[in-house]
Amino acid sequence: MPEPPAEAVDEVAPDLARMRRERHARLVDGMADAGIEALVLLGQSNVGYATGARVPAADQARAIHRRSVALVTGDGAQPHLWTWFPEGAPTDLPRDHVHHGLALDLDADAGALLDVVDGVVTGDASLAVDELTMPLRAELRARARPYTDGGPAIGAAKACKTADELVCIRRAQAINEEAIAALAPTVTEGTRGTELTGAFLRHAFELGASANNVDPIWQVMPASIADGPTSVTGDLVFPTVTTDRPFERGDVIWVDNGLAYEGYMSDYGHTWVVDAEPDAGLREQCRRWREVVDATLDETRPGATARDLTAAAMEAAGGTRPWLPHLYLAHGTGTESAEPPFVGTDLGDAFDESVVLETGMVLVLEPVAWDDGHRGFRAEQIVTVTDDGWRSLSQLTWDGWE
Repeated sequence: MPEPPAEAVDEVAPDLARMRRERHARLVDGMADAGIEALVLLGQSNVGYATGARVPAADQARAIHRRSVALVTGDGAQPHLWTWFPEGAPTDLPRDHVHHGLALDLDADAGALLDVVDGVVTGDASLAVDELTMPLRAELRARARPYTDGGPAIGAAKACKTADELVCIRRAQAINEEAIAALAPTVTEGTRGTELTGAFLRHAFELGASANNVDPIWQVMPASIADGPTSVTGDLVFPTVTTDRPFERGDVIWVDNGLAYEGYMSDYGHTWVVDAEPDAGLREQCRRWREVVDATLDETRPGATARDLTAAAMEAAGGTRPWLPHLYLAHGTGTESAEPPFVGTDLGDAFDESVVLETGMVLVLEPVAWDDGHRGFRAEQIVTVTDDGWRSLSQLTWDGWE
């Protein structure tokens, strides 16, 4: 099975204060372009992007009840943050802009938030929100306060990464790869996926990971779609949850996981074979996967469209679509494990033609080579778009696959 190089994690450190300043400036610019004077953020990755706030991991119900909230104003003033964990607010955020947490599933707290908004910006200022709770929606209606969707503004800000953001993504990926390199030699017949998860996460956090954002996947792939879990579409099912089933010699495992460093995600994907070398069929599938990736990267540059990439991938695959229909040929990553740009979605070619690559965008390429009855190969490569092409942010190795 592949063993990514156990190199020391990249020692280049991001300037986090500079990163927060540049993100805030980009967000204010995006608000100006969208005609927004005040932006209320409830989405947790968006709040983190706007303020730099960090919170501990929690189960979903608790995390939603105790979510952080941000208010960004178009005048460039420092954002306001409501948080249940003030120790997670960056020190360069003014203390009078850090407020006690709000439970926006309660009427009183929804009103308290809008009281502050009304005190910071005029009542006729254009307001946008990225998410709504029912009490917040009701309070906006009661105050006859019009609002728009804040998604385009923050999406535009997050689309292209700054130099410090790219360092964070590369460091997250390097931690991921080093943890995988330590783990891979331990995978033998009888190993359980749940055991791998525990060992992987322990090592990753020892290396400096900030969070686990994608529960590690070690999916044993069936020989054919008919032998695997059933889907309503009849397509290949991936991913599935990790189990304690012992691996068997010759099992083909699709690996997928995501760790974060300072709020930025990594994404590791590869194919492993338990206690055996890949057979000729798997190596041929790996070769086809690499041809698809190479053809896609040949088209990756500023000004290219997502449709340019999907067309190149399909041509390299002999006219067929070499990615899972419920996923993508490629997706972006940043403060979320999968974020724009999306390449090859079920929205079709017209949508792909509307997605134009820019310098600083990040793509996670994840095609699949599958021959029903003989399993298949899957891996992931992360690149950033540069002024004249692309640069890799991940390292895949091919021992035993060539």
